[in-house]
Amino acid sequence: MLRMLLLATAIILIMDTVIKYCNLCSHFDGYSCLGGMKTCWKLDMLRHKKTCTTEHFYFYDILTGAHIFRYSKLSCKPCALGLFQVYHDLLRETYCCTDKSYCNDGTNRLDMSSIYFQDRKEEEKKE
Repeated sequence: MLRMLLLATAIILIMDTVIKYCNLCSHFDGYSCLGGMKTCWKLDMLRHKKTCTTEHFYFYDILTGAHIFRYSKLSCKPCALGLFQVYHDLLRETYCCTDKSYCNDGTNRLDMSSIYFQDRKEEEKKE
């Protein structure tokens, strides 16, 4: 009986501190998950705790010269923070969150603007 009590206590402590739950979605359009939102879990015992991953994909628009948000992927795979150009017109921004469970909700993307628009704003300020 004492063993069962200790086992239950250990499981509760591990679930609160070591196991992190994340959202799992292969195509998140910014508002909802196409195909249904699922859950994945991961042991969070490493020194660099990079548990939940959000990958935002931006397509380059030739007419405006800006990267426009297309969709996101939410997962539990190992995370490498940063920007990566997948193809000539597709940019992937990877965001890692570690603070709590279900922290990759897809709303934590940075809005991107092009250098062209920034230059235009600076020219307008000078005039």
